[in-house]
Amino acid sequence: MIRILGIDPGTARVGWGMIEENFGRITTLQYGCITTEKDELAERRLSVIFHSLTKLLTVLRPDCVSVEDLFFATNAKTAIAVGQARGVILLAASERHIPIASYSPVAVKKAICGTGTAPKEQVGKMITKLLRLKEIPKPDDTADALAIAATHAYSYKLKAEMQKPR
Repeated sequence: MIRILGIDPGTARVGWGMIEENFGRITTLQYGCITTEKDELAERRLSVIFHSLTKLLTVLRPDCVSVEDLFFATNAKTAIAVGQARGVILLAASERHIPIASYSPVAVKKAICGTGTAPKEQVGKMITKLLRLKEIPKPDDTADALAIAATHAYSYKLKAEMQKPR
């Protein structure tokens, strides 16, 4: 059994989703979203993310954290801000000695939908079906976080096997 906290990093919203994988069966435990105010200073927003996530890690006690890699879009300013939020997230998990796994958006879409080019709506629908939820988690960041956690649940055993010395 493994408890995985999936995280979709951002500065305005950090989606999170906690699942448990036990002999191939995945159960959704909790999910939600950390939000920050857009008119706050960047350092204050990062502080809110860090302290909120620290609280979550203390309460939920995951075995590992699965975080989405940065996706470099055309807006460099957004990419830098998301990179800063991702750094705070990695720091919070690292300070608690929680192993961290990273997956690209393409890898997550491929694991959940079968294609790396799936639109956001399809990811939401598939994660709802795979995790047997009543409705698509909102906001999208939360559904994405559950998809990131599920991606790790589907691949962590393979990753461990591939890292063994031969």
